[in-house]
Amino acid sequence: MTVARALTIAGSDSGGGAGIQADIKTFQELKVFGMSAITAVTVQNTLGVHGVYPLPPEAVAEQMNAVEEDIGVDAVKTGMLFSADIIETVANRLEAFGWNNVVVDPVMIAKGGAQLLEKEAIEAMKSRLLPLALIVTPNIPEAEALAGMKIVSLQDRCEAATKIADWGAKMVVIKGGHDMTTELAVDLFFDGTCFTMLEDRRITTKHTHGTGCTYSAAIAAELAKGAAPNEAVRTARHYIQAAIEETLSLGGGNGPTNHWAYRQRQKDGVVR
Repeated sequence: MTVARALTIAGSDSGGGAGIQADIKTFQELKVFGMSAITAVTVQNTLGVHGVYPLPPEAVAEQMNAVEEDIGVDAVKTGMLFSADIIETVANRLEAFGWNNVVVDPVMIAKGGAQLLEKEAIEAMKSRLLPLALIVTPNIPEAEALAGMKIVSLQDRCEAATKIADWGAKMVVIKGGHDMTTELAVDLFFDGTCFTMLEDRRITTKHTHGTGCTYSAAIAAELAKGAAPNEAVRTARHYIQAAIEETLSLGGGNGPTNHWAYRQRQKDGVVR
């Protein structure tokens, strides 16, 4: 039996809705063996981030080493990396191991506004991590930071995707959740040549904590199983749509998405 293996390099979320916890749940739901390299411990619940405790870069490297030396990796995703030193360490290990199915979720700011990436680390992300990415998955504010431009229109998003690709990322997904000017949630997928719009109905809900983590983890899971990048992104788009639509309504703030909703829809034969 061949088991697909995916590694998440990200922060731990004590509330379980984002970060390492969301990634591992997503890997499991998509029938992929999940592993982790924790970059920071965050104190979180649905009301916000109440503390961030980064790990030493060498601890991150040692976790990555341990996974590669014994189990192996078919795909990897990065989430919260926090500092330029951790980004440099992660990039060095990615290069050393020659991992190609790399999904970069450029986590910068939490739903409640907490800073999850030091400002000086943005340049390190662009120069060291993006060139190693098969797919990078920014939301609109993150895309603005990476591209160095304001995004208002869909044309702006296309321009930003091109600029982000110029840093070396082979493909770019700019998520449309922050664009409240349309009734549809529209994600832009740029494969280096063509632009594709992935549309679905917008759900009015505050329970969207961890959507970016979950989306990128689903892409990595599908890549680990051998899916082509465009199919991995499409499946991940259906996965996150189900996770948002089938709300759990947990907590008093921005609650988590439903990680088992997609599997339930598959079981019920309603997955598109």
